[in-house]
Amino acid sequence: MAIINHFCSCLLLIFLLFMISLFGLSNAAATYNVMKYGAKADGKTDSTQAFVKTWAAACSSAQTATMYVPKGSFLLKAAVFRGPCKSRIIVQIYGTLIAPTDYWALGNSGHWILFIKVNRLEVLGGRLDAKGAGFWACRKSGKSCPVGARSITFNWANDVVISGLSSVNSQLTHLVINSCNNVAVRNVTLYAPDDSPNTDGIHVQGSTGVTITGATLMTGDDCVSIGPGTKNLYMSNIRCGPGHGVSIGSLGRAVNEAGVQNVTLTNAVFTGSDNGVRIKSWARPSTGFVTNILFQNIMMRNVENPIIINQNYCPHNQGCPNQSSGVKISQVTYKNIQGTSATAEAVTFDCSPSNPCRGIRLHDIKLTYLNKVATSSCNNIGGTSTGVVMPRSCLRS
Repeated sequence: MAIINHFCSCLLLIFLLFMISLFGLSNAAATYNVMKYGAKADGKTDSTQAFVKTWAAACSSAQTATMYVPKGSFLLKAAVFRGPCKSRIIVQIYGTLIAPTDYWALGNSGHWILFIKVNRLEVLGGRLDAKGAGFWACRKSGKSCPVGARSITFNWANDVVISGLSSVNSQLTHLVINSCNNVAVRNVTLYAPDDSPNTDGIHVQGSTGVTITGATLMTGDDCVSIGPGTKNLYMSNIRCGPGHGVSIGSLGRAVNEAGVQNVTLTNAVFTGSDNGVRIKSWARPSTGFVTNILFQNIMMRNVENPIIINQNYCPHNQGCPNQSSGVKISQVTYKNIQGTSATAEAVTFDCSPSNPCRGIRLHDIKLTYLNKVATSSCNNIGGTSTGVVMPRSCLRS
């Protein structure tokens, strides 16, 4: 009996050791505090190298690692956080990251905070203050200026979560997702004044499987801009305004360009924005396309162009006069879009004469102008209308 009990005890011990090795040690989290690597939370001391060193330590960890940024203000110049890393990385930010007031200090790299070639990454919380006012003033003055910096960029990153982030006063775009797969953006707040140039909220390009849920976007450019090569983008619970709306494009700037497909925007509110839902392409040859798009359950509040397709984009009449867009737009559905237009024409479809829009669907649209019936216009477009459609549809099947 004693021998049997001893044998059972050994088996139990072996089992426990196995479980510890399987679930305990392999998944134990290691925490790397930026303060221990020399960062100062005074908002004045340059903490860039301290952050980079912290990242290097976390990235080389064989177990799940947390890069921890405590409360306080941390001054950062342009910083690159590069992978691949050995394990999952969590960047937990409780403090505020501040860019130098001197906009030249970020150089001409085009980025402020850059994550590149990182997989299994979470960026949680935090506030970014890019101090963009000086750069905007430079741009408006016509003086020689640097190229400007996007506040936080993810290049060639996969399986990424960005949650609870707030960003203010970006020089250019607040958040860029480029050439990524499986990215979740949750509960972000991005703000720049409505007269700040090119301060897009979120830009997605060349990426597959991006979801954006719960975003408050107040910008001087597009709230969300969607570039070539975007596939399977889902956006919900978006608040936009001021800003230029949610825009697919501008597309067709290059002759050989990837298309945009499978994009959904649902449960959104636009307030005082220049546009609501927009598709925009340059008026010149291109292999690009837009297909399988759904805009639904949207409220417009005093929006200048609630629904618009513009395929004759030609700023300053350079590089595109007397040409037409090669971007092919098809299978776009507008469903349950209501509210008020700030202009008499609430629906504008200005498609390419050489590649007319096809398969456009309007279902239950109710947009008014000054409590009166608004108008719509159609050029080079075919589609259908169902349900109540106000203003009266100009689509022809």
